[in-house]
Amino acid sequence: MTNALRVALVSPYDFAVPGGVNRHVAALARYLQARGHIPTILAPSSEEPTEASPLHPISTMTISVPFSGSVARLSLSPAAVLRVRRLLEEIPFDIIHIHEPTIPTLAPVVVRYARGVLVGTFHAYREENMAFDFGKPLFRYLDALHGRIAVSEAAREYIAAYFPAEYRIIPNGIEWATFADPAIHPFETYRQQGPVILFVGRLEERKGFRHLLRAFRHVKTQVPNAQLVVVGGFQREETVPYVQYIRHYRVHGVRFVGYVPTEELPRWYRTATLFCAPSVGFESFGIVLLEAMAAGVPVVASDISGYRSVVQHGVQGELVPPGDEHALAETLVRLLNDPHTRRRYGAAGRETSRRYDWTVVAAEIEAFYTELLAAATPVRRE
Repeated sequence: MTNALRVALVSPYDFAVPGGVNRHVAALARYLQARGHIPTILAPSSEEPTEASPLHPISTMTISVPFSGSVARLSLSPAAVLRVRRLLEEIPFDIIHIHEPTIPTLAPVVVRYARGVLVGTFHAYREENMAFDFGKPLFRYLDALHGRIAVSEAAREYIAAYFPAEYRIIPNGIEWATFADPAIHPFETYRQQGPVILFVGRLEERKGFRHLLRAFRHVKTQVPNAQLVVVGGFQREETVPYVQYIRHYRVHGVRFVGYVPTEELPRWYRTATLFCAPSVGFESFGIVLLEAMAAGVPVVASDISGYRSVVQHGVQGELVPPGDEHALAETLVRLLNDPHTRRRYGAAGRETSRRYDWTVVAAEIEAFYTELLAAATPVRRE
């Protein structure tokens, strides 16, 4: 282990709202602390942190902004600039690690007042970005980064097309042992009623749930006792159009569970016969795929760039064309009726997912910090 480093982990998103980037930042803080470092999280937060939290809220005011097929809660508070400046001047950070640095709300301010080594992690992926095409001068602050991380090859190709540079690929991490624990018990009431297809995520258009629901209608004609269980941080009103579809076509066996505590999530994966991620795009990675794989669950996912970096077709599961409901239904039915292939996929997935354990990922990030510290001469940006 290197000497203890003071590390600022910067997220532009409201830290009180669950999301992939914030989960990544929170986990990285825990593992850096476990490795003897001193992490501090700088992010807006609409809720006060607990006393033991490393979070330093830079603003309590956030607004909802459409972003990459989703809705992001960001801070545009002028007071945040003063808080960021004060924190960066008071605390001698060795590393300032900015997540999603292309979101120009917090990142330019951090770069302006940073005194340590600047690292950026690029999480996002999309086919194109008009803001990058026409607003490149706005992102000149990216030139100040000493090191750049992309969470997948898809994320690297996307960002490098607009901002050519050297990017180190270090993936997102999962708590592998938490999901792989053989002592986890499934929800037997579901298991006893029939095979379970599990969906985990929000009900945003990009997540493709409507395609899964329509495919499930066809699955029921061939596997009548199949169930579709839907877990995620969605509101009841978001389920209304899907409930209307279910009632209109009399599709039985759909269960909207909603939000579940993090510690309960492994039980839902362990309950599943198959895990399905029917996203139609905007995915740079597949955390939920890895969690399912660690639990030994075979996956059926859309054949999109971010998911191909995690799942090999015919090895840990199967990939289908995004939005192709007939192909999705056919694949689900075939695997529900093929326990031998499901066991093979599940075993391969559990082994593959080990590489993404946070103990491995955090060590790679720490090594990158050390490499950059040895090479860089950080100066204050004027």
